Amino acid sequence: MSFLAFVHNPETRDARRAFLGQSGLLLSGAAVAMMAGRDVLAKGRGKDSAASDVRILNTALGAELEAIAAYQLGAESGLLQKPVLDLALTFQGQHKEHAELLSKTVHTLGGKPVSAKEKYTFPVETLKSQADVLRFAAMLEKGAVSAYLGAVPVFDNRDLAKAAASILGDEAMHWAILRNALGEPPVPSAFVS
Repeated sequence: MSFLAFVHNPETRDARRAFLGQSGLLLSGAAVAMMAGRDVLAKGRGKDSAASDVRILNTALGAELEAIAAYQLGAESGLLQKPVLDLALTFQGQHKEHAELLSKTVHTLGGKPVSAKEKYTFPVETLKSQADVLRFAAMLEKGAVSAYLGAVPVFDNRDLAKAAASILGDEAMHWAILRNALGEPPVPSAFVS
């Protein structure tokens, strides 16, 4: 099967969607702001397509809510010095904006937005320094970048795909800034995977 046949095959497309829907990977949402209030996204589409997009968006929303909790953990750890704490709170605020917009978009598409978990499992025992917290945050942001890379091509709605690509850029900037704060090369390679 050729690459194009693989990408356009309904069975493989559905398998990719199922993977994204079950993976807990992150779609945050700065670019979802572009979608907020655009009811046209919910109109003129098949019910199955909208439901599939809602599943992907809800996976992203769940991950955004987890990111908010993770940044809260870092902020409350007492390990972050003032400039880094400010950065963490800025990123948390952006994730809150993402979550709000994702939630509105899921609702606009006729879905029910997921809620935050009562408790998240974070590697608290390994967070003993500011660098540990930064590495943890960088790992989460890198996961977000990878998730968006996987999500962009599986949206049925191209506007959602464009928004996810824009969000991908936001997550990549977070990851680069965190790497830089750790003294690592902010952009470790020419390609992201």
